[in-house]
Amino acid sequence: MSKAQILKALPKLGVSDRSQLFARLAELHEADLLDSSAPNAAERQALDEAMAEFERDPCPGEPWRKVFSEIRASKN
Repeated sequence: MSKAQILKALPKLGVSDRSQLFARLAELHEADLLDSSAPNAAERQALDEAMAEFERDPCPGEPWRKVFSEIRASKN
C-alpha cells in the first residue's frame, strides 16, 4: 500500500482504529529516535533555544486553579 493510499484511507477509519494507528506510529517514531544518533543541527538549535527560554523563566504562566479563581472573582 502506498503512502498516498494510506493517507486517503485514514478519514474512513473509526476513532478507535485511528487511535491504534497513532499509538503504533508513536512507538515507531520513539524507537527511531532512540536508535538514532545525536540530534541534528536544527534539533540541537531548537533544544538549546528551549533550554535558554526555560532558564530565563522556569515557571511561565500561572497555575490553572489561580487563573480560574481570578476569572470567577472578576465575574462577581
